[in-house]
Amino acid sequence: MKTFFHWLHISLVALLLSGCGYNEIQTLDEQVKATWSQALNQYERRADLVPKLVSSVNAYMSQERTVLTDVTEARAKVGQINVSVNDLDDPALMQRFNQAQGELSSALSRLMAVSENYPELKSDGVVRDLMTQLEGTENRIATERGRFVQAVQAYNQFIRQFPTVITAKVMGYQVKDNYGVERQSEIMRDPEVRFDRPSSTTN
Repeated sequence: MKTFFHWLHISLVALLLSGCGYNEIQTLDEQVKATWSQALNQYERRADLVPKLVSSVNAYMSQERTVLTDVTEARAKVGQINVSVNDLDDPALMQRFNQAQGELSSALSRLMAVSENYPELKSDGVVRDLMTQLEGTENRIATERGRFVQAVQAYNQFIRQFPTVITAKVMGYQVKDNYGVERQSEIMRDPEVRFDRPSSTTN
């Protein structure tokens, strides 16, 4: 008899939780983690490309030591901050992560701008391939960050609704910080990392 009431109790609790949005909260929470994981994958891919790019352009840009040093140092800072999907509730760590990634983005943009002064780079197949990969990665970062923003918004909106808000409070689910909302327009814009062909001029 005790076993019967025990399972009955569990069944009732499960029914109540599912009726109050618990399962949906779980689904949305996992979606947030999944989208952030995809964004991290692209950040890691970019970090892997940077040393190869610096090494490839180094021979051509020997006069641009400051720019190359800035990129290398920014890449080093990124490598010192390890972030996983379980760190989304750590505002201090996430702020450091976003700041480091922003510094790397700025350093790469300066490198791309300076590289326009070295047309011979455009004829180097290795550099051209790395630039193409980097541009594609920047696009994917923007896409995945946009999806993350949307996933967090959906999660936050859902746990604020009644009666879901009660379930969320009881089970310890809290509103998540949407890292990137303050620069969402920047995240979603076309990346500036590109290698344009020199315009033809007529004499």
